[in-house]
Amino acid sequence: MDPVKIGEALPFALMGLFAALLAAPEARAQLDPVRRDLVQIGYSRSVEGSVPVAAYGYYYLSRPEFLREDRALRLAATPLYLDGELGFRDAFGPGTDLGIGLSGGGFAYIYNEIQKGEWLRDQSFTGHGGAASLSLYHLFNPGELIPLNGIVRAGFTYVSYVRSSRNPESFTLPPNQPVATLRAGIRFGGQEPRLQPPFALELSAWYESQLRFSPGAYGFDGDRQVERFVQKAWGRALLDYTLADSRHRLTLSVVAGTSLHPDRLSAYRVGGTFTLASDLPLVLPGYIEGELSARNLVLMGATYSVPLEPMQRWVLSGGGSTARIDYTPGLEQPGAWNTGVGVGVTYLSLSRSWKAFLSYGYGFNAVRGDRRGGNALSLQIQIDLENRGGAAAGPPSSDFFERVIRLLRALSFTG
Repeated sequence: MDPVKIGEALPFALMGLFAALLAAPEARAQLDPVRRDLVQIGYSRSVEGSVPVAAYGYYYLSRPEFLREDRALRLAATPLYLDGELGFRDAFGPGTDLGIGLSGGGFAYIYNEIQKGEWLRDQSFTGHGGAASLSLYHLFNPGELIPLNGIVRAGFTYVSYVRSSRNPESFTLPPNQPVATLRAGIRFGGQEPRLQPPFALELSAWYESQLRFSPGAYGFDGDRQVERFVQKAWGRALLDYTLADSRHRLTLSVVAGTSLHPDRLSAYRVGGTFTLASDLPLVLPGYIEGELSARNLVLMGATYSVPLEPMQRWVLSGGGSTARIDYTPGLEQPGAWNTGVGVGVTYLSLSRSWKAFLSYGYGFNAVRGDRRGGNALSLQIQIDLENRGGAAAGPPSSDFFERVIRLLRALSFTG
């Protein structure tokens, strides 16, 4: 890649960072039964080369009783983008809830073209848009310790793509795109929308279809395609477990996904360390966020965390993940396996109102020019506005089993 003059690159980088920080996360398919006021911020940077800005920043609000006991509100907000859902409990009988979702704003559909570790800015572009959805949430086993939920969501999205000064005249953008989506899934257990939650247990399976109303060719002389009908299916197994006495934390996860008629805009994007910027984080340390584009994949990961002092405000973490990938057509690279490892340190404030996680990752198979091996640094911060100004947290509860039961019951997303 030709070097870019500093005076030319700096304004572009600043604009990219601003856009990324304003981008909202993908909506999570759930009604949150817990009151929350969280600020989530993340920034990641690959050490090598010129890479797209990888960042997120949003305010997450949950009100399980909004105006009335049978109403719930979930909201993820940035200055330029808003994603919200109003829930109606027992709208279709006991245990069956209705969610009405609206979202819209700018920079929500940015596409970065990355080929063999190289960011191609002339083939990357921004998308703005909005969406509306209707969701049904059904709890199959009321009263049981671990909830079993079914979710069905139908939605309509409109995306408008915007040419940047980096796109040459010979590069055609995808047509502005109306998209109808249908997602259905079943989930046993779940995971809270928090940075490094102490407990989580999930087994889930999902199906999603996307019907594009304006398919067609784009790119250079129509060398790539927006498919009319894309189908995806994936499953996830996840365990977060914190030992009561030592506060050591173990995380294990497996994700497997496949697709029919995939294209660049609908593919699974694998890489990076962000866990709160998507409803299906595909973590691979040492890689650029979303560096690898997959039509089929199996991803396995593990992390172990150890407190560094009795107050448990400093925690050292280490782990890694490996993925077997069938690449999206046109974005292939040598070798199906990609592996990365990472080490990081978490600081938890005395009042327990905020935490920060700084990490370094090395990607063994990341393509960087004519060699393999990628290095990346990331910082993630969570601020809990519910606990601001609070007193220092006391020692962990001695009744470990009781705490686990309370948390698992809270993971019943239909309330």
